[in-house]
Amino acid sequence: MIAKFKGTYGSGIQALTYAGQNYMIVDRSLIPEILQVLRNEERFDYCVDITAVHYPKREQQFDVIWILYSFGSNERIRVTTQIIDGEILPSSVSIWATANWLEREVYDMFGIKFDGHPDLKRILLPDGWKGHPLRKDYSILQQDNEWVQINLGIASGQ
Repeated sequence: MIAKFKGTYGSGIQALTYAGQNYMIVDRSLIPEILQVLRNEERFDYCVDITAVHYPKREQQFDVIWILYSFGSNERIRVTTQIIDGEILPSSVSIWATANWLEREVYDMFGIKFDGHPDLKRILLPDGWKGHPLRKDYSILQQDNEWVQINLGIASGQ
């Protein structure tokens, strides 16, 4: 599979294995096509998770990771791309229905937006919450104190 992808997409894909897990680092521009091919041709029919990692000192501050599973071949693969803060990725909800809530969680926790998502809004935190708690530069104590005071009218227990 990786040889086929390398032949088609060239340097836009790096294939690696770590601790027995296969993963691909994919150029951001190839993400929609690669995810579609993995679903339709390679039979990765289940999107297990979509998550992100924040590297604030790096030029492309975020890794966005799709963890996919093929029931037919009992195989997992991770697809990773790097984006800059504020860059929007295409939604994969049309490929896997499970991506709906997963993309909402990535938006809620990291602030990464997905173009074409049917209802991109917070999923874990209240609508008025400021910031995105899984960014490494996020001050949870400051936000918690402010939100609790405004919305509950009490001092935070932090």
